[in-house]
Amino acid sequence: MSNPADVTRETAAHVRDHCLCLHVQRVARALARRFDEAFRPLGLTNGQFSLLMSLTGPEPPTMGRVASFLAMDRTTVTAALKPLERRGLVEVRPHPTDRRSRVLVLTRPGRALLTRAVPIWKETHRALERLLPGGNADALRASLGTLV
Repeated sequence: MSNPADVTRETAAHVRDHCLCLHVQRVARALARRFDEAFRPLGLTNGQFSLLMSLTGPEPPTMGRVASFLAMDRTTVTAALKPLERRGLVEVRPHPTDRRSRVLVLTRPGRALLTRAVPIWKETHRALERLLPGGNADALRASLGTLV
């Protein structure tokens, strides 16, 4: 059995400098902090914003569809919904034709909050895109999309 002390400094430096997972996690946390700060006046986090936005389609989505879209498990989505439900922004209702399933409904106050949040998202997003080399956010999105 190897000992963690057996990992050389060179190996640790190589992982630090080349690990895609580490770099994406660091960027994701930095982006999350930036959007959390931007949404703070609305009492909203970036994760809550994404969750609310996922409910804006023409038909209320099922829990499973939202979980899949957000790349989250259902338990995590359920936990994330609780504070939004308490604020009256989202309702979880039985599916109209499949009583075993639940749909997520964005309420009128939820839509109103998103109306206020979208301009904040747009400005924050524009500022971040300006930081990218060449401002090429589309290329970055395409590259990241190939990994999903």
